[in-house]
Amino acid sequence: MAKILSVNAGSSSLKFKLFDMPSEQVICSGIADRIGHPDGIFKIDFGTQKLKEIHPLPNHAVGVELLLKALVDNKIIESYDEIAGVGHRVVMGGKFYPTSAIFDEACAQNVEALIPLAPLHNRPNLVGYRAFKEILPNVGHVAVFDTAFHQTMEAQDYMFPIPYEYYEKYDIRRYGFHGTSHQYLAQEGIKLLGNPDHSKIISCHIGSGASIAAIRDGRCVATSMGLTPLGGLMMGTRTGDIDPSVLHFAAIRSGKTHEEMYEIFNKRAGILGVSGISNDTREVEEATYRGDPRAILTSQMFVRRIADYIGQYFVRLGGADLIILSAGVGENAGYYRAQILEQIKDALKITYDAELNLPLRGKTAILSLPDSAIKVAVIPTDEEVMIARDTYRILIQNQ
Repeated sequence: MAKILSVNAGSSSLKFKLFDMPSEQVICSGIADRIGHPDGIFKIDFGTQKLKEIHPLPNHAVGVELLLKALVDNKIIESYDEIAGVGHRVVMGGKFYPTSAIFDEACAQNVEALIPLAPLHNRPNLVGYRAFKEILPNVGHVAVFDTAFHQTMEAQDYMFPIPYEYYEKYDIRRYGFHGTSHQYLAQEGIKLLGNPDHSKIISCHIGSGASIAAIRDGRCVATSMGLTPLGGLMMGTRTGDIDPSVLHFAAIRSGKTHEEMYEIFNKRAGILGVSGISNDTREVEEATYRGDPRAILTSQMFVRRIADYIGQYFVRLGGADLIILSAGVGENAGYYRAQILEQIKDALKITYDAELNLPLRGKTAILSLPDSAIKVAVIPTDEEVMIARDTYRILIQNQ
């Protein structure tokens, strides 16, 4: 038995779960939120207890100190020596990492070199690692990359039709993201299918950030996000795929720089930009029921793009055994699940249980009916357990 800490360091937060491995039992979980603020929030849940405290959180290091101190103070562990490993989510691994890897100084330098490709993510991921390494220097650390699962794509799937020299000089290509989630969903989906030797799965991670992956026999063959998380589906604040000239033309007409317009396309576009209401699909759904025309249009655009990618990946795989709906919207929003399935059901010969679908929230369930040509399932994703699995495998099983 080994205690493994899974860590996800964001720009202003530090999420964590402590697992007992290999049983995968969650010992505790929590978050240090509002990092960079004097009124930061620290939460930790263990057993039947839920603690919430307000602390100044000037940086990630203070969040790490609070986390580790809480583990000892609340007798969750007797000492830091009980922690057998720390697994860190790292968004961008570039071409360097087709799998998770020991997080040492050489790895940290590669993560730092990739910051330009994921500035909002790799920088805090690296800060989180260094903060833990400072306090736990003798504990093994593992980097679990969002991009690793997608490294099995073929060149014809990951290359962009741009001058080849830009790929050679600058590594500009499709990397894909949410790989840890898609890998977990693929594994769970294969189990749900009865562990066949061959499988074709379309995995839909649909949240504020969203992506879809085409997975054959547990290996990714295509995914919707591209060089950065801006590509692919329409998302909470991101455009997803658009004509590249839109950025150039919008910048000229608005008098903004290309950098300013790129920021808008990342943070003020998508569901927020079209609806003018919110980046939260729940608020847009409510406005849709009220008949708000922009909310209706936003929902239609959001659903249409998801349906289009499912259709594209159905062709890419030569059929599908299973479509998985997951993440915040996929797991909890029966309205959007129904709209997606209505878009694809005739072409893909899908039938589903509408009464089961609508109230379903956060639970694994098969939505498709027995006569459906393709199984459709809701499977809650669990990136943290995937991080713990890889950390345990690399630090303990492989030793």
